[in-house]
Parts: sequence; C-alpha cells; structure tokens
Amino acid sequence: MRDFLLVLCVVTAVTCLATGPVRKFAIAAGAAPAVRARDVHRVPTPRLGGIAMFCGLCAGLLVAARLPGLAHVFPTGQPQALLAGAAVIWLVGVLDDKFEIDAFSKLGGQIIAAGVMVYKGLVILWLPIPGYGTLYLDQVQGSLLTVALIVITINAVNFVDGLDGLAAGMICIAAAAFLVHSYRLLFGYGIEAAEPAALFSAVLVGMCLGFLPHNVHPARIFMGDSGSMLIGTVLAGCAISLTGQVDASLFVQAAGSTHEANKVMVPLYIPLLLPLTVLALPVSDLVLAFVRRTWRGQSPFAADKGHLHHRLLQIGHSHRRAVLIMYAWAALFAFGTVAVAAGGGARWLLLGLLAVSATGMVVLMLPGFSPSATLRTVRSLAPRLRPARSLVPRLRAARAEEPSPTGAPVPVVAQQYEHHAPHGRPEA
Repeated sequence: MRDFLLVLCVVTAVTCLATGPVRKFAIAAGAAPAVRARDVHRVPTPRLGGIAMFCGLCAGLLVAARLPGLAHVFPTGQPQALLAGAAVIWLVGVLDDKFEIDAFSKLGGQIIAAGVMVYKGLVILWLPIPGYGTLYLDQVQGSLLTVALIVITINAVNFVDGLDGLAAGMICIAAAAFLVHSYRLLFGYGIEAAEPAALFSAVLVGMCLGFLPHNVHPARIFMGDSGSMLIGTVLAGCAISLTGQVDASLFVQAAGSTHEANKVMVPLYIPLLLPLTVLALPVSDLVLAFVRRTWRGQSPFAADKGHLHHRLLQIGHSHRRAVLIMYAWAALFAFGTVAVAAGGGARWLLLGLLAVSATGMVVLMLPGFSPSATLRTVRSLAPRLRPARSLVPRLRAARAEEPSPTGAPVPVVAQQYEHHAPHGRPEA
C-alpha cells in the first residue's frame, strides 16, 4: 500500500503545482472563451486544465516505474498502453479546448485513442458471466467491446463536467472505489493481475485530488475536454484491466470453494459496469439528452441546458449543494458496488461510508435546510471564496438590526452570496 500511496501523493502534488502555471498559459493562449448561453459560470474562465492532469499522470507512471514494488507491472505493457491512449485523447482535448472542434471529429479521436490502447494490449480478453463461468472472447469481439466501453465512459464523464468541481469529485470517488476493490483482490486473494488496476486507480485519484483545489466553486480554471476525456480514458482503463485481464478461474483456487468463489467474483461481474454504475446519473442523462434532442428535431450532439445538474440548479439548489448531491449519489453507487463482496472490517467501513453518503444526500435534498454563515465565518474563508464587497455590509446590518434572543449574530444564508463572489476581487 505504501507504493500506491506514494504514487498517489506524487500525482496529487504535481497536478496541483502545475495547474497554476497552466492557468496562466491558458489565459495567454486565449483558451478562456466567452460565456455561452448554456454555461452556469458568469465570467470567462480559462480551460486546458487537462494539461496539468496529464503532467500528473506522466509523473505518477514515471515514479511507479522506479519503485521496486511496482516495477514488474510495466512488463505487462498495460501502463504503456494506457499512457499511449491517454496521450492521443489528451491531444484531441487540447485542440478542442483551443479551437472547439466539431463533435464528430472528437468522436473519431476517441475511437483512435481506444484503438491505440487495444493495439498496445489493453483489451478485454474474457468476461465473467454469472451462472456460466468465463466467456473467452476472440480478438475482434474483445477489441470492439473495449472500444465501446472506452468511448461510452469518455462521453459519460464529458457530460457530467458541467459544474465547478463536479467531474473531478465524482471520478475521484469512482477511482477510490476501484482502488479499494483492486487492492483487496491483490493482497486479500493474491490475484497479481489486479495490480495494474490498483496503480491506475491511485494515479486517477491523485489527478482529481490535485486539480480539485483549483476547480471548486468559484472555479479558477476548468479541466476542459482535455481533462474530462483524459480522466474518462483512465477510468475505462481501470475497468478493462480489472475485469478483462483477470482470469475468473483463479478465484476458485484463491477462495478454496466454488461457493466462496462465486461470492468473491460478484464484483468481477461489475467493474466493466462500475464506471457506468458510478456514472449512472450522467449515463442516464446522456440517454435522455439524446432522446430529448432528437425528439425536438435537433442534433443529438447539440448542447443545451437540460442536463441533470442544470435541473438541480433550476429547482433551487445552490451550485455547491448540487455538486454535493451528485457526490453523494456517486459514493452510494461506487462504494455500494464494492461492499457487495467485502467482508469483515472492510464491509463495515464501506457500510459506514454508505450511511454517511445517504444521510448527507437526504439532508442536502431537504428544502428547509440551508447552510448558514456569520460575518466571522465569512472572514475566515479563503479570499477568492469570500462574498462581494457590497454584500458584507448586509451581513453587518442583519446582525445589528435583527439580534437573536441570546444576542448572537443572526446567521445569513450562504446561498445568498455564493453566486456573487467575483473572481480576483475578494473582500479585504
């Protein structure tokens, strides 16, 4: 575990430190387009955050190749295949962030990236089928299924990238679930084929954690398509490596009995679907968007403001609350899937995470619940998260004119000012 944590920390640090210079480069390069009608932000914000995330990916794999405990992963060719496919999709995303290429060109780039990964050896070799056993795939079947899974996952992640910090947080949760599950298979059952998936998951968690401080609302930089398609590719690589490269017959020997093996193999049926279960809401959003646009006679690739995160804002949720609700949903799906096969203390830990996620989601969905903050709390925030100057006197006035029976300051709903925080002009 120390090697995986070291890789995670390195990727987090490199991504976080590189995002600041990348932001300046994006502004200088003109990658901060004007606000569009379907956008929820109010000021032009630079994109190209995927450059910093790609730097973190390269740094993580480079460090892993130098660690004795992970060096034997690279002869399998899976890290090289992931890096090659990620480089292709990253270049396509950078071009789109700068020049806004059309949807069909992006789809072609996604297929090429997936084809590169298949050519380099990261392909689904077999599928564990409940009640049947292992279904071995020929080269054509495995290649087509791999390409389809990669393209669907990339577009699902791209669809969810609509609010500040939403995509990075949800994919971080999904990657953490992958890391827990693959590490358990590796050290709990001795399945060495799960080690590449654990490495990819640790790298993906670090990429998202390093970018989140710069992307929380109000975001200073967006990951853009160069980031969303990149993390979608890495997430798909985790699923392919964990399920398509791990022979299910090994579990009978590792578990000691067929009954126990069936119990342990349950999550093996799911990792191919885990990106889709974690992204169940975005995937359903993708399907609904396709139906909605074609029903209106529009192109299915035409952008609109009918996505789920847009609807959360329309029904009255604040920006941050909508993001937290989506986080809670992602945690329920991700860790609920992993908890199916967990046992002992791990199961209780995962059930605890599920309980916390469910409670948080219920509380956030309550219409009468509103997070509040006093003037002292507002002053303790980071400068870019403080409210506008014109709203601070309102906090003072509310405290002076409407004192509570105990004499304490009257809370002011944070929701009233969080959308008005100007970029670069904080309250002193």
